[in-house]
Amino acid sequence: MTVSQPARLVHNPMSSTVPPPSAGRAPQEFHRRLPGYATTPLVSVPEIATALGVGSVLLKDESSRLGLPAFKILGASWAVYRALEARVGGFDPWESIDDLRRQLAPLRPLTFSAATDGNHGRAVARMAKLLGFGATIYVPAGTAQARIEGIESEGAPVTVVDGTYDEAVARAATDAGDRCLVISDTSWPGYEDVPSWVIDGYSTILWEIEDQLQEAGEPSPDLVAVQIGVGALASAVVAHFRQPGMQSKIVGVEPLRAACMLSSIEAGQIVSVAGPHDSIMAGLNCGEPSMLAWPIVSTGVDLFVAVDDERAREGMRLLANEGVVAGETGAAGLAGLLELLRGPDQTDIRQSLGITDTTRVLLFITEGATDPDAYASIVGGEG
Repeated sequence: MTVSQPARLVHNPMSSTVPPPSAGRAPQEFHRRLPGYATTPLVSVPEIATALGVGSVLLKDESSRLGLPAFKILGASWAVYRALEARVGGFDPWESIDDLRRQLAPLRPLTFSAATDGNHGRAVARMAKLLGFGATIYVPAGTAQARIEGIESEGAPVTVVDGTYDEAVARAATDAGDRCLVISDTSWPGYEDVPSWVIDGYSTILWEIEDQLQEAGEPSPDLVAVQIGVGALASAVVAHFRQPGMQSKIVGVEPLRAACMLSSIEAGQIVSVAGPHDSIMAGLNCGEPSMLAWPIVSTGVDLFVAVDDERAREGMRLLANEGVVAGETGAAGLAGLLELLRGPDQTDIRQSLGITDTTRVLLFITEGATDPDAYASIVGGEG
């Protein structure tokens, strides 16, 4: 029997309602021209709402997005597009990916390089394949074989770095050159444009949600829980829900063994969390926040919670009972709310966030079962 470890909670003393810049709908218009684009479901899960003691819970289900089992293709595709646009000096009008591919012929041979815990790297490799380029992907030691094979299925070689995700990022960065574009979702001094475009790409998720709520005649959520790795998705969420007129409270969720954003909030500045970063929530196994995401997330999230893997397993099982397939990282948002609203500090948390039995909650299912064997073990109760 796995024993849970105590969670860590931090109410953000730097929280602000000042909105960061928004990308608008340009990324969404781009995504609509990609093959296989469709709006992902916004699903109501009343049994989970009852379990959390809130009025309703909506799930933005990103377990299948543009033919891949995670949302990451949205950020990777927009970042690739913007980076290539900068490289060629602008595109002629285009309607399809084939149009783009033809315009990009003079750049070949060209390779994309990226570090990943699985989903971002596979998305970068998919874009390389669609556009007729190569890709080289780096993963940290301990990456699940199923995730490596997923990347390789896109035609990209995978190199396992004997170290953490952050060390894989450093390795990928050395590939930059005339014939190689580094497509990273985290930033460092002198490398900020591409990760900012990754963040902008994720805005498509939020605009879809807004449209879906409007079509259903539903108001914006009262409480939003979002996964935090280096902070890219959380930055997009903050940029959207800190728009004028929106009052949503935002909770950021991390694994206990990779709580880099929470630790940085406690320190009042970016800090690194030593490895190993070996949570089953693999997409969140990051030791240092993105310097680009830090000013957005550190002022836009109201409360940070770091949870043990057992909470993620619990979340996966609850979601499976509702017919929702969520991998370990995909269930992390629910894992955080299970800790906050069913854990030992629930009374204080409910009061501080204004949570009642009518509160409307939004969660993101950021991936499907990207490691099918692990998923079957956990959901079957053997985890």
